[in-house]
Amino acid sequence: MKESIEMFLSAEERLAIKKKVREAEALTSGEIVVMAVGASSNYPAAIMAASGSIALVLAVTGALVLRNENLWLFLMLFALFFIVANEVVKRISMLKRLFISRNEITEEVEEAAMKAFYIRKVNETRDRTGILLYISLFEHSVRVLGDSGINSKVSPQAWQEVVDTITRGIGDKRQGEAICAAVTLCGELLQRHFPRKADDRNELGDAMIIG
Repeated sequence: MKESIEMFLSAEERLAIKKKVREAEALTSGEIVVMAVGASSNYPAAIMAASGSIALVLAVTGALVLRNENLWLFLMLFALFFIVANEVVKRISMLKRLFISRNEITEEVEEAAMKAFYIRKVNETRDRTGILLYISLFEHSVRVLGDSGINSKVSPQAWQEVVDTITRGIGDKRQGEAICAAVTLCGELLQRHFPRKADDRNELGDAMIIG
């Protein structure tokens, strides 16, 4: 998982994102957290379904090639192919993805983003102005979650603009630049409604989180 994120964003790009977060937060009392994960779920049901389907096809093919209708031979072949297929599917994400519905992906990403929002304490800033930019690579999904303070000031369309900025950048193979641009947009929204206070302090870390 960490390796896939390091391929998605270079060390220089992650450092640029950290600097952009620091710059944005210098003008506001709000907090911005950027997090990228390899996947929002392991999707165990999809792994089982894919492994079972592959094993069934191979076991039937094996029985036909051997011209043997013995049930115990078929079950032995199925079990053997299932074990092998299970390991293959775990390593080849495209096979697993064929057995995952769009609705399941949406639910898993939203649940994982919400869980990260609380685990990373984005909801615990003084003025409830934390923003989480959550990027899930396997699902090709981006979520932006704002705490109640900033959410009460910002329309859903504004958050969608942030999401679109990242997704367009990923599509154009300039994800580092796009995430930096999204951070700037969040900073502008925060500055407009929650300018920096004299006693402001950095409540959350600036470095990008690899989850």
